[in-house]
Amino acid sequence: MKYAWPWELSRSGVLNMNRRNISYIGRYNQRKFYKRVDDKLITKQLALANGIAVPDLIGVVHEQHKIQDIPAMVLDRSGFVIKPAKGSGGKGIMVITKVSNGCYYKANGHEVSHNEIYRHVSNILSGLFSLGGKPDVAIVEGLIEFDPVFEGLSYEGVPDIRLIVFKGFPVMGMLRLSTAASDGKANLHQGAVGVGLDIATGNSLHAVQFDLPSHKHPDTHFPLSDIKVPHWETLLHTASSAYEMCELGYLGTDMVLDKNKGPLLLELNARPGLTIQIANGRGLLPRLKHVEAMKSSAMSVEERVAYAKKHFCSNPIF
Repeated sequence: MKYAWPWELSRSGVLNMNRRNISYIGRYNQRKFYKRVDDKLITKQLALANGIAVPDLIGVVHEQHKIQDIPAMVLDRSGFVIKPAKGSGGKGIMVITKVSNGCYYKANGHEVSHNEIYRHVSNILSGLFSLGGKPDVAIVEGLIEFDPVFEGLSYEGVPDIRLIVFKGFPVMGMLRLSTAASDGKANLHQGAVGVGLDIATGNSLHAVQFDLPSHKHPDTHFPLSDIKVPHWETLLHTASSAYEMCELGYLGTDMVLDKNKGPLLLELNARPGLTIQIANGRGLLPRLKHVEAMKSSAMSVEERVAYAKKHFCSNPIF
């Protein structure tokens, strides 16, 4: 494995964590707006008020004695998702992909008993998965219908698209593919595959798993150089619109493609990770400095997207 010196990374335009925290998160994200992204229920309500599509909200469990209402909530559903409103890093998310005769099943076929559901939601309410361990609420959402355009790309989980948005400009993108190693989750530190995306086209540029270059998905063996994300224009517009919605200057947007509803906003992140640079094989800093140097950023969403596509396009490095 090849290691790089810190000055080599800096010279390549790689944004490190200290600089991200001080120069971008600390400078451009006002703390009073954090709850708009740290609380997924507030994010969902804001998105709906701003005409941004999100997964169906089936219900919210605020109190322990209301956990018993969940079977009635999901009675006519083929599947559903339970997540903590204030969770992070994918912790506490339970995905039920099949409901049959009152029994619940995960994507791997494992049956989940009613008692397991109750215990899981009880843990959410007590703050086991929330930021700072504070008491939380459990969101029950409709299951996302896997868009067949991603058939064969991912292992069990639904691929998601992350875009970094700076001052309303989408500056870098990544497709996250779950694997057997990541247990069907999309988090790169757990073993998911990260595929860097060209801002201009949505085409794949470079891919990594466990920080090492990868050319094929480790489980499905799909060639990662052949990916083109559909609905790219809508994804860019949704991400750029999130800037006005939450009023955070440095932002991560996570979205998925539903086969019936198209792009859906999953969540926003005020402290998006930096592995997107590894997935793209290039640093984020030159693009952030480019936006900072612009004399006027008073542009519409359409103008910001068009500007980003023109100035932040890249060549594949597979």
